[in-house]
Amino acid sequence: MEVTFPQGFYFGSATSAPQSEGARGAEHKAKDIWDLWFELEPYKFHGGIGPADTSTFFEHWREDIELLHETGQNSFRTSISWSRLLPDPEGEPNPEAVEFYRSVFSTLRDEGIEPFVNLFHFDMPAVLQERGGWESREVVDLYARYARYAFELFGDVVKRWYTFNEPIVHVECGYLQQYHYPCKVDPKAAVQVAYHTALASALAVRACHEIVPDAKIGIVLNLTPAYPRSDNPADVQAAHIAELFANKSFLDPSVKGAYDPELVELVAKHGLMPDTCDEDLAIIREHTVDYLGVNFYQPLRVCARASLPNPEAPFMPSYYYDVYAMPGRRMNPHRGWEIYPEALYDIACNIRDNYGNIEWIVSENGMGVEGEEAFRGPDGSIQDDYRIEFIKEHLTQLARGIDEGSNCIGYHLWTFIDCWSWLNAYKNRYGLVELDLETQERRIKKSGRWYRQLAESRGF
Repeated sequence: MEVTFPQGFYFGSATSAPQSEGARGAEHKAKDIWDLWFELEPYKFHGGIGPADTSTFFEHWREDIELLHETGQNSFRTSISWSRLLPDPEGEPNPEAVEFYRSVFSTLRDEGIEPFVNLFHFDMPAVLQERGGWESREVVDLYARYARYAFELFGDVVKRWYTFNEPIVHVECGYLQQYHYPCKVDPKAAVQVAYHTALASALAVRACHEIVPDAKIGIVLNLTPAYPRSDNPADVQAAHIAELFANKSFLDPSVKGAYDPELVELVAKHGLMPDTCDEDLAIIREHTVDYLGVNFYQPLRVCARASLPNPEAPFMPSYYYDVYAMPGRRMNPHRGWEIYPEALYDIACNIRDNYGNIEWIVSENGMGVEGEEAFRGPDGSIQDDYRIEFIKEHLTQLARGIDEGSNCIGYHLWTFIDCWSWLNAYKNRYGLVELDLETQERRIKKSGRWYRQLAESRGF
């Protein structure tokens, strides 16, 4: 079977500032919540590796851009560190950060690699977390101020922007499940954080359209289709509600400018409605995104609950469903995630049919593997045929969706080079390029050589 993609299709990769830059220039960068959390509880981070010990992009960015070329990439997504650009959130930009980011973005463009730049990737400045983080309306305005600086400073070279990466993650992991700082279990705060994030995104969209009218700005959402266990009405309803919380909570306000009324009704039913005002709701309504970034790793399978929820427990979306471990599902044994490429086709159709066929890009997709050194070949490079197969299967489903009219413009793999990944640190490797943590040496994997062939041929 031959799989081909349109002329001008973006083949690239994605990373983020906190996962790649490392501690270089830290004397001019303020702490974000990951720096703070590692200081407080370093034992929670795999191998005791914290955010200072990432892939040193701040130091090796020129070399890394050459490697982007060697692996055939015509686009690259990264993010700006808010706490690096504005160490004082109410002060002036850090000149060192301005020089660094401007050099990176300009060099990418000069080399024919389109920069996609995200403003926020889970990295709240520590000083603003102390002032309430996304619970605070004041922080929303300070984010909008930061966004305006970014557009003013880099808008002449960056024409593709994102407001947030996976905002549902800092809602769920920070305010319900304790996987991210501030590690709260507070559903009322979680809803307020979600609302403020949607508002902040809309404010950034407005600022981008005002300052860089020839640019496009989107949001990156991790869309995980919710599949019911069976056709039983209770299972179908469970999947429907899971979809409301997991996907539509940010997809609808971002693209349609309004929340799904059924989701609002559920939130109100549990007494969790956020503090809002008409002016802010109008901002969300009037400033929707130009395009979508879609991160996809695994599906969400659910079923009707097997038992009644505890009415005294803090509310969780799983009040309405159980996660379903489907027998015989295909798994990545290293990461513990289901591999189901067909979901990418379903996402393509959903965006086409229910969201005005808005322009979109696969902004993350990838396979994490632990202990990849076991797959080293005679020439010393990682022979990651499993990653090549994973990408091929997902691209096959993506091409199917594009052939049927979905407006997808590209595919960004997670990630370019093995990077630090939050509490998991370097437990699982995702890169087209291997990183030696001790020497910082970079070595292209078999998948990196293949990715160049993919991009040059626009298919396989």
